Amino acid sequence: MIEGKKIAVVLPAYNAERTLTKTFSEIPANVVDFIILTDDKSSDKTLEVARSLNISHVIEHNRNLGYGANQKTCYNKALDLKADIIVMLHPDYQYTPLLIPSMCHLVSSGLYQVVLASRILGKGALKGKMPYYRYFFNRILTFIQNILMNQKLSEYHTGYRAYSAEVLREIDFNANSDNFIFDNQILAQILFKGFRVGEISCPTSYFPEASSINFAGSLVYGTGCLLTAARYFLGKSGIYRSSLFRERSDRK
Repeated sequence: MIEGKKIAVVLPAYNAERTLTKTFSEIPANVVDFIILTDDKSSDKTLEVARSLNISHVIEHNRNLGYGANQKTCYNKALDLKADIIVMLHPDYQYTPLLIPSMCHLVSSGLYQVVLASRILGKGALKGKMPYYRYFFNRILTFIQNILMNQKLSEYHTGYRAYSAEVLREIDFNANSDNFIFDNQILAQILFKGFRVGEISCPTSYFPEASSINFAGSLVYGTGCLLTAARYFLGKSGIYRSSLFRERSDRK
């Protein structure tokens, strides 16, 4: 716990056999109350590794549902377990787990309700060997999204985030995409509701074992990000209220 807040770390896993142990070993056990891993029907031994590590809660999808669907399972379980702060961390060791206490302190203190670990602040992306095309599209997309959404975030695309449970109870994340655009949609929902979002600089590492979408997938994702930003703009302008920004009806 931190300041009496129960901390859950969720690991949306898919083919993370080679990196899961290293990720798990760096999660600070002195502040994290429980870890939830959902395996999205991996084709490797992710499940076997997870069980050997005695991870608190291991959930198995009986078919591959997608990255967004994986997160939904993780968050719903964390809310069922009455976590106060929920940290989403990729188990591919692209992001360092050592930032978990800092991120959670920012949430538990009440300064922010959501904290994003940014690869862009402090030049962590290029130092960590992010492919140049991904860096370029990250910057272009973030620039356009900041204009359409009237924000000043350094990036919208990090896979490392800490949420107050209050936030996840208020937004309808279960209605979002089951694929990669989920990350962008949930952040748009959070900003639309006016929750306070902070950022912290995060080093990152790109290597063969780290998960990544290909160039074609990046184009599809980028298009989805722009559509999400446009829906946000139309909603805030009062022109059209997208179902993306409705309140969830099954608050836990």
